[in-house]
Amino acid sequence: MTAWGSEGTSAPVADAGKGNWVDRYAPPVTRPYLRLARADRPIGSWLLLLPCWWSTALASIAAGRAYPDPGLLLLFAIGAIAMRGAGCTWNDILDRDIDRQVARTRSRPLASGQVSLPAAFVFLAFQLLVGLAVLLALPRFAIVTGVASMGVVAIYPLMKRITSVPQLILGIAFSWGALMGWASVFRSIDDPALLLFAGSVCWVFGYDTIYAHQDREDDAMVGIGSTALLFGNKSRLALTLSYLACFGLFATALVSAGAGLFSALGLMGFGLLLYRQVVRLDIEDGARCLALFKSNRDAGLILFAGLCADAALLHAVAAGLL
Repeated sequence: MTAWGSEGTSAPVADAGKGNWVDRYAPPVTRPYLRLARADRPIGSWLLLLPCWWSTALASIAAGRAYPDPGLLLLFAIGAIAMRGAGCTWNDILDRDIDRQVARTRSRPLASGQVSLPAAFVFLAFQLLVGLAVLLALPRFAIVTGVASMGVVAIYPLMKRITSVPQLILGIAFSWGALMGWASVFRSIDDPALLLFAGSVCWVFGYDTIYAHQDREDDAMVGIGSTALLFGNKSRLALTLSYLACFGLFATALVSAGAGLFSALGLMGFGLLLYRQVVRLDIEDGARCLALFKSNRDAGLILFAGLCADAALLHAVAAGLL
């Protein structure tokens, strides 16, 4: 038995990396819940966090600050972990019957019986409370902005039942942080934040299409939609167009915020990794699709580093230090 008394035997999830920290170090009683929150696969938390950090760094450039507020970055990191975990828990609650029919997901804690449904709801409530605590620590305008995202987050897991493009809804949900950082700094949402948000939606749409190719056959069998099924052999073209739109929108956001050389270099590095994904895409190779999907964390960190370096450079120039 695990926590709360009604769960089955703890066992690793099939698509988690071997030797991940949850399987190696977490107390056995906590492992099913950490797996439910995808703590054994932190890539999702990174991908939710990065638009928050980009937005905060871009706002720092526009505000003439030398660096993004470290406290704000930390709050967003905690919030991203909590809300990504809550989103995954909610997704698994709604999809528990579907997950039992798909090879990659039938070992998930709810589908496999490691966690009971009542326990999953309790765990969901705990994660939402952590997310709420983070949200309440932000300025009032940012709180309102964050609350506005809850509807999209709640309906996303249902979208694959009614549409062939659930990746678009995921893009909106995962890109909301592109508004949050700017809203926390300026108490408003201005053109750079909107452009960054739109570009991030295109980015998420692209990388989640790559990810969806792992489940293409199972999704078709179960009868749920995805852009992997919609685009099929034209996925490379769809990915190219999505990433080109992302790059163009990001470039426009940087220009409109007054960004400079290091931001441009960071964007070029980001773009090169996106180009690599397009070139190396093989929709028949699930392992490669997963590796390309995960490479988006590194792409996003390169862009963030460029934005931070630019904030420092532009502040030094404005202060007459350079």
